[in-house]
Amino acid sequence: MLDDLKPVGIFEYISVLTSIIIGLGIAHLLRGMAGLVQHPGRHKLYWVHLVWVGYMFFNMVFWWWWEFNLGKLEVWYFPNYLFVLIYAVLLYLCCALLFPSDLTGYSGFEDFFISRRVWFFGLLAFTNVIDVYDTWMKGAEHFANAGNEYLVLTGFNFIASVIAAVTPNRIYHACLAIAAISYQVQWALSFSYVMG
Repeated sequence: MLDDLKPVGIFEYISVLTSIIIGLGIAHLLRGMAGLVQHPGRHKLYWVHLVWVGYMFFNMVFWWWWEFNLGKLEVWYFPNYLFVLIYAVLLYLCCALLFPSDLTGYSGFEDFFISRRVWFFGLLAFTNVIDVYDTWMKGAEHFANAGNEYLVLTGFNFIASVIAAVTPNRIYHACLAIAAISYQVQWALSFSYVMG
């Protein structure tokens, strides 16, 4: 029976740790949402914050799905492994910034979110930059298939995130949140990509 076991490949081995980190990010978001349901009146909600929670949940799931393409790499070097690991950690930190362990000192989620915007959107801007390398690392064909729309969107997301980090303007933050989640979901669902 043990002779029938297939050895774990390098991609599967590497993806275990990144999957755990992504899972922790998703768990953090779910724990935060469960806390809102369990104690609905404890903290003042901010709908823009909730949209970003949804965006990050979808972004984490989407990231994990696309990282499957790294299984095509035949040779892994430690810098590539470290890069993918750091990318997962940055996404986790974005999730952690959306639900603090304590809101003491803040009037609610709006106050917290706006006061932490430099960190959240700074990390989000950085993930857009490193996503270009991540996409390229998956191969020239994968990068080409992403198309010009991907590069334009990535550039737009970077600039929009930098502006969001700088401005506390609530209208800008509301418009960006709606645009970001709408486009992300539409773009992801427009692909008919199957794993395997």
